[in-house]
Amino acid sequence: MMQPGPLLSRVWVRFGLSVAATLLATMALLAGSMAIFAEMQYREFFRSVPTEIQRELEDLRDRDLEDGPRAMEIYSQYWKGDVYFGEKWSLVVGLVICLPIGLVVGFWVSRLVTLPLASMVEVASHVAEGDFSLRAQPGRYRDEMAITVGNFNQMIDSLERGAKERRATAASISHELRTPLTVLRARLHAICDGVIEADAAEFRSLLEQVEYLGRLVGDLHTLSMADAGQLSLEASVVDLSALVRDAVAGHTQRLADHEMALELSLPPDDGTVLVRVDPDRLRQILLNLIENALSHAAAGRWLGVEVSAADGSGVLKVRDAGAGLPAHVLERPFERFPHAPGRTNAGSGLGLSIVQALAQRQGGSVQVESRPEGGTCFTVQFPLVT
Repeated sequence: MMQPGPLLSRVWVRFGLSVAATLLATMALLAGSMAIFAEMQYREFFRSVPTEIQRELEDLRDRDLEDGPRAMEIYSQYWKGDVYFGEKWSLVVGLVICLPIGLVVGFWVSRLVTLPLASMVEVASHVAEGDFSLRAQPGRYRDEMAITVGNFNQMIDSLERGAKERRATAASISHELRTPLTVLRARLHAICDGVIEADAAEFRSLLEQVEYLGRLVGDLHTLSMADAGQLSLEASVVDLSALVRDAVAGHTQRLADHEMALELSLPPDDGTVLVRVDPDRLRQILLNLIENALSHAAAGRWLGVEVSAADGSGVLKVRDAGAGLPAHVLERPFERFPHAPGRTNAGSGLGLSIVQALAQRQGGSVQVESRPEGGTCFTVQFPLVT
């Protein structure tokens, strides 16, 4: 988020200074015009009086008595002009010159203040039509309006990302659903036509397609509930070490089937890492990370799971020794459907997205990085319960 610049760049300060400068310039112009007309009137009056009176007035001026009783007497006797002549002409000057100047300055200042607003209005009209290509211009000053425009542009960025993600998700879902449905339709037609024998092997193949569809629908439901903020959570204080130990123990056979060696690192027996989470959701996070490693890093033949406490957080790390995430995936590792559509052997493509959604929904965070020795490290953190 942008921060306000120096005080003089604030919109209200610049507006106030501009108004004050306009008023001062107007007052100076009026005062100057009154002084000029007063001097013109005095010169005309001085030339109209007799010579001896002129000498007397000059003497009074030299003695700083031009406002004295004798001077007032001379003025009352010989002054024949309009007493308010200078004031009247000063008013005319003010209307003819000062008013246009004030209007020009006022419009100029208003234009500077409202220019970012006009830009936002124009961009908002395009966004309303589904065009996210434009961004509002903050203007030349780093003031409150610039901050507002910056936040407005960030909102458009979020809307654009959301729109792109929805389109990509819809396209990916259609591909992911179409492939197993096409297989099921073709195989069932073949069975009905007697082309394929309906034996146990064929039923197992069909069951795999149904189970894949079930996993995909279940993952989509979990993500949709998380996005809507309606994901069911039953949070309680749990020992992260004990929960991870039990969850990994139930996954031992899966690791053995993929010939992956498990390295489990937990705090000592008397050390507990207490966090407030939903145990089932936390177990789902861990198992999704393990399944991700089994699907994409089984060639490394090693999986490391570590639990620790650091900087007020309970930390869960899941590391592998595989080839690591591709560069385009590492940039956005939690994007939905990162693999090519139709790859049913790669899972639903939503596992890491679910990990991020479940972690954030419970007040935690998840990061991913490549290991220097090869492979990937996922780090999940939750605040410790003190």
